[in-house]
Amino acid sequence: MSGSTGSMMVDEHHVQQIELLTGTPDSFGGVSVEIKNPMDSNLFGDLLRASISQWRQKGTRGVWIKLPIEHANLVEAAVKQGFWYHHAEPDYLMLAHWIPNTAHSLPANASHRVGIAAFVINSKGEVLVVQEKNGIFKGTGVWKLPTGVVNEGEDICTAAMREVDEETRVKTEFVEVLAFRQSHKSFFTKSDLMFVCMLRPLSSEIQKQDEEIEAAQWIPIEEYAAQPFVKKNPIFDSVANVCLAKKDMKYTGFSTLATTTRSGKTSTLYFNNQDLKQPLSSEN
Repeated sequence: MSGSTGSMMVDEHHVQQIELLTGTPDSFGGVSVEIKNPMDSNLFGDLLRASISQWRQKGTRGVWIKLPIEHANLVEAAVKQGFWYHHAEPDYLMLAHWIPNTAHSLPANASHRVGIAAFVINSKGEVLVVQEKNGIFKGTGVWKLPTGVVNEGEDICTAAMREVDEETRVKTEFVEVLAFRQSHKSFFTKSDLMFVCMLRPLSSEIQKQDEEIEAAQWIPIEEYAAQPFVKKNPIFDSVANVCLAKKDMKYTGFSTLATTTRSGKTSTLYFNNQDLKQPLSSEN
C-alpha cells in the first residue's frame, strides 16, 4: 500500500485542481491506501470524496484505507463517506468501502481464533498438567492440559511447544496433531479452533509460570482422564480418550511437512503419514 496524496482531477461542476489520495491497485479491481502523514479531518474528507469520484470513473470497486492509530482523527470523516470498520490491530484500523451500487464482495475479517492444547506424555505414561490461576478453571482444582493461543505468523506445532515452555519450562518436541475442536462465538463473535497437539518431553523438571499457573505436575494419564470434570464434559472426555488411545498405540494423528508456496511463503501440511500408501508428491 502507498501513502500521501497526489494527482489532479476536474470537479463535476467546475474546473479546479485538487490533490487525490494515492492508492495501490489490487488484483480484484480495488485500491489500497495507507495514510502516513498528519492531516486535517475536513481536508481528508474533501480528498476522500474527490478520490472516490475518480475511482468510480475508473471502475474501481473496493477501497481499503489503513489508518495508523496516530491518525485516528480521520475515522469520522471516512465513515461519513461510506467506509466501515473491517478490522483493527494494536497500531492501525482498516476501513473498507464498496463503490458500485451492488452488494459488496469484499472478504470478511478473520472468522476464527486458533488455539492449542498440549498433550505432553513421558515414557512412564505420565501427562503434564496444570491448574490455572485465572479464567473458568480458577479455584476448581481441575488438572488440565496446557493451552494457549497461536500467535500471528506462528505454526501450530511451534505454538504448542512455546506454550508448554512458557507455562512449565518443560522443553518438548512436536509429534502429531491428534484432533481439533471447533466452537462458535467463543471470543466475542469469533469462532474458535483448538488443536490438540502431542509433544514429546525433552526435559522433566517443572518451573511453573507464577503469573498464570497455580500448580503444575506430571500425573498418570489415567488419573487425568478419570477426573469428574473430564468425565462429565463430552469434549474433554473425548480428547482424553483420544490421548489414551494414542498412549496405547491405537491411534494415529497428523504429522507435519514443511512446504513452500509458489510465491515463496512457508506453509505446513498436516497429514496422516502412517496410512499413506503412496508418495505424498511426485517429487518424492
